[in-house]
Amino acid sequence: MTGRRHNPHFRIILVGYDGSAQSDKAVDVALSLAECVDSTVLIFAVARPPEPSTSVELEAVLDDAREHYEEGFKKIMEKARGHELSVATAMAVGHPAEQIIHRAETEGIDLIVLGRRGRSKIARMMLGSVSERVLRYAHCPVMVVH
Repeated sequence: MTGRRHNPHFRIILVGYDGSAQSDKAVDVALSLAECVDSTVLIFAVARPPEPSTSVELEAVLDDAREHYEEGFKKIMEKARGHELSVATAMAVGHPAEQIIHRAETEGIDLIVLGRRGRSKIARMMLGSVSERVLRYAHCPVMVVH
């Protein structure tokens, strides 16, 4: 017996990842949950292009984002390696909340896990705009990790 439970509810967990300490914490929570209930985890990063942008600026931003996220993805895969977890990574371009919601709908995601942002005293009292929008419009449960 492996200690895992059959779970009909959270088969696929999407984690919104931006490389911040808050998103690292969300990844840790999602991996722990996935290990307990035998779920698949999708680590999903979204590169937000500058507005308005030229094609040269856009390519530079996307290259930087790809490099940044690939480095984080490697660390996450190292964490997951010894735990018999099914973990995938993906990246999209656009507005983070819109891309997370869209990906969750198209992939049949059962749970979205996000880190909470909060840099200023006022911002700490509220959820970040991405978390708030995902909570409002997602078709599935959303967990915001503090």
